[in-house]
Amino acid sequence: MTKTDELEGSAAPLMEHLKELRTRIMVSIASFVVAFFVCYLLWQSVFAVLSRPMCNALAARHQECEFVLIKVQEGFFVTLKIAMWGGFVLAFPVIAFQMWRFVAPGLYRNEKRAFLPFLLASPIMFVLGGMFAYFIVLPYAFNFFLTFQDGFKDAMQSANPLAEVPKGVVFQGSVEAFFALTMQFLLAFGLCFQLPVLLTLMGRAGLIGSKGLKSTRKYAVVGILVLSSMIAPPDVTSMMILFAAIYPLYEVSIWIIVYFEKQAEKQAKLDGTWEEPDDE
Repeated sequence: MTKTDELEGSAAPLMEHLKELRTRIMVSIASFVVAFFVCYLLWQSVFAVLSRPMCNALAARHQECEFVLIKVQEGFFVTLKIAMWGGFVLAFPVIAFQMWRFVAPGLYRNEKRAFLPFLLASPIMFVLGGMFAYFIVLPYAFNFFLTFQDGFKDAMQSANPLAEVPKGVVFQGSVEAFFALTMQFLLAFGLCFQLPVLLTLMGRAGLIGSKGLKSTRKYAVVGILVLSSMIAPPDVTSMMILFAAIYPLYEVSIWIIVYFEKQAEKQAKLDGTWEEPDDE
């Protein structure tokens, strides 16, 4: 076989992989486009769901749920953002499946068994984080932010003691600002709930161990507190709520890694390849 034949033979599999990659990407893009238009047609229902925590907080204060459009193009761009976020969420199962179908043939059977559970757990944990933010964090956060209305009302009353101030400052927020804040909370908690998936995957890969995670608990506490102070509303209560949600995930990750380590030890003993770890 000549050198030219060897080059042509090695190029053929590469071209096949590139063609398959192109097909996977096209299917993923097509699924996102379809989901995008579906969410674009249903954007009012999606926005109604997202605005429910704020509307409930305003109703508790006997105020109407009203939003305003500060810029002419604001409503259009918010609609596009809703369609993009919703389209990505709806199309993610198809996109993840296409990624898996492209990568899976290059993995060994044991690697597939190790990686597939994390691929399935990641979107589940993201959804759980978003639900935690939607049902627990957002109602409290909006109530906290709206309490400052009373402070502005008292300030206006003090500045004009003889004037009647029936409402003071009321919330008529920008649609774009409200949507950005809501998505910030949902995205932040969705990513934070990826912690056990990430740590467990690193444990399965041998990058970290349960003993190392146990010995760094105090650093993990400080790191989670710093993270909570960055993404939570600026008060101690909401920061502790976020900490109480994230830190148990750190402990759960340790338990999962311990389970996998015991399984690996059991299998190594059966294979006769187990070596007692050095205590030092």
